[in-house]
Amino acid sequence: MPAPSTRSINWPRFIISAYGPTFLSTIGYGAVIPLVGLTALDLGASLAVSALITSLIGLGHLVADLPASWITIKLGEKKAIAFACLWDAVWLIVAFQADDLLVLALAVFAFGLSGAVFGLARQVYLTEAIELRYRARALSSLGGTFRTGFFIGPIVGAAIIAHWNLSAAYLFAGIMCLLAAGVTLGLPSLPGEVRTRRRTLTQQPKLFSVLVAHVHTYATLGVGALTIQLVRAVRQTVLPLWCASLGLDPSHTSLIYGLSMGIDVSLFFIGGWIMDRFGRLWVAMPSMVILGIGLVGLAWAHTPVAVMVIAVVLGLGNGIGAGIMMILGSDSSPQDGRTQFLSGWRLVGDTGHSVGPLLLAGITALTSLSVATVSLGLLAWGGAGWLAYWIRRSPLGKIHHLVDVNEIAE
Repeated sequence: MPAPSTRSINWPRFIISAYGPTFLSTIGYGAVIPLVGLTALDLGASLAVSALITSLIGLGHLVADLPASWITIKLGEKKAIAFACLWDAVWLIVAFQADDLLVLALAVFAFGLSGAVFGLARQVYLTEAIELRYRARALSSLGGTFRTGFFIGPIVGAAIIAHWNLSAAYLFAGIMCLLAAGVTLGLPSLPGEVRTRRRTLTQQPKLFSVLVAHVHTYATLGVGALTIQLVRAVRQTVLPLWCASLGLDPSHTSLIYGLSMGIDVSLFFIGGWIMDRFGRLWVAMPSMVILGIGLVGLAWAHTPVAVMVIAVVLGLGNGIGAGIMMILGSDSSPQDGRTQFLSGWRLVGDTGHSVGPLLLAGITALTSLSVATVSLGLLAWGGAGWLAYWIRRSPLGKIHHLVDVNEIAE
């Protein structure tokens, strides 16, 4: 189904419906995600168990990525988003009252499950609601909304802890998720849902058949997307570790990480505009090249000033590529079976996000942290070349701002 004309969209209402729930809920998530490990330690966990509980968020995403397509098709995008927000609110309240590690672990795993549903429903909605010529800006803005929420969230969380206690942050996050659900439910149906659903769930293309039909896309562009997410996850993990290896205190580490995040959240719309105007390649490849420069350069950053420079480089590389994972997936998605395809696409990306820190840890254990950063920087450059090759050979390489990707494919 062609996307509705953007001229017919009530933009203030659309912006609230598209980005409001995401912004509210990610502020809540941003307030508590950094605290999961500390909460586990307070409940008596060892460092290893604390790290394991924190990793359950990513595991929940992986487990739910494919089933999320069924939920999204069954409920529709709007109700699926609201359902995910309400689900999170319940489990955040559980975490707020948790006095046992098993209960905390279950709640954290539940966050990951709902995150898969929320992310898929939101991506499908924007893909169908926005014309192709505005798609990159729309999805990069969604990526920027996530980044902004996760930038503000920890600051709010720190203030809550200072005035109340650690567990109060979970209650705050639960309230934010309830507000996000209310914003979603209180608005008219999303543009992607203003259509007649002529087919029942049983008449939808089967998930497995859609995945098999597009296995070539997953094995080509999908590998590039996996590399993007892998490198991004490494970037988040390695900067604090490098600061610690240099003996910098937590306040300086936070300042450096905050500087990187500040650069990151300021560039998302520029990247989206470049992709809509000149094509996806002009952001996908430079983003990975710059991230590679940052990771390789980190091995030679031995002073606080040098680390700050590298932090800026990493923020630049990550910021201009905001939403690129979603954009490549949406551009590649078929009109028939889009939700099923994108659930597989998100599974590929989440796999890369989970593997990245493990790969960093493995290389560091066998060699050193500096060798690990250089190795992963080289991997980023390899990913840039891989993306450049396959974007040019795919319909994405022929996308112009007035051409529909489905027409190209035909």
